[in-house]
Amino acid sequence: MQTVCRIQVDSHTKEESLPCFSPDFPYLFSCAYVDRYPGGVAPWHWHKAVELFYMESGTLEYFTPHGQKIFAAGTGGFLNSNVLHMTRPVPGSGRIVQLLHIFEPSLVAGAPGSRIEQKYVLPVLASPAFDLVAFDPANPAQAEILAQIRAAFALPEQQPGYELRLREALSRIWLALLAQVPQPAGLHRADDGKIKQMMTYIYERYPEKISVRALAAAAYLSERECYRVFRETLHTTPVEYLKNYRVQMACRLLRETQRSVSEIGYACGLGSSSYFGKVFREVTGSTPTDYRAKWQDRDIIGR
Repeated sequence: MQTVCRIQVDSHTKEESLPCFSPDFPYLFSCAYVDRYPGGVAPWHWHKAVELFYMESGTLEYFTPHGQKIFAAGTGGFLNSNVLHMTRPVPGSGRIVQLLHIFEPSLVAGAPGSRIEQKYVLPVLASPAFDLVAFDPANPAQAEILAQIRAAFALPEQQPGYELRLREALSRIWLALLAQVPQPAGLHRADDGKIKQMMTYIYERYPEKISVRALAAAAYLSERECYRVFRETLHTTPVEYLKNYRVQMACRLLRETQRSVSEIGYACGLGSSSYFGKVFREVTGSTPTDYRAKWQDRDIIGR
């Protein structure tokens, strides 16, 4: 099991980096403590792998370009490949513990071009109806899926045949997922590629001065279209997204380094310590110094 307390982005692909993800068996059992993430959220990101998850405790809110869903303790869900998403704890929900099966669809599909891939896997990957699916324990069929997700976490890794047993369990869940989700018309992902191009541009250049014009040009859009794509996919503006991303990077440096507040402000594109402090308080509700002290105290307590 991999314990996760923050999102790591791959420096080349700009997707979420998944530690311990082996190409010869592309699967990861992850335990995420989202309330302990820097900034208290898992920021907008994507990954090729899919997720099957179960909420062990707390309440978590998922956002995708097509909407949002709330997952309380005892519920769970499915997140599709390459779907932009962010998560944050619902205020007052306490400690967030989320258990996740993270795996490449090929683990279920088998060989590229196989009948299983064509009939059962590609229809899921291609359909926006499967972007984010919620499982409610009050629904008997979905309660069974949740039970199967939890049972798969308990498979003993050292037992002979573990990989086959796990693949069988994930395949059963996948088949049950197909039976649960209708195929509504009218959904599309036309803007997803454009927003990812602009997000990648920000990831690569956030310490620099970035104009909306330059950001739009990175995705071959007009400024007006840039604003529309951000509004309709991430439900924010390009300027707000850039500001929040810079603050998220500052949170990481405050927590993980001893660099001065002034140095971190410039390193994250937020300028002087006074302006950095103003923006940081606006986004997080605390000063950079208080944030660093809080996380250092938490790290000491957790040792």
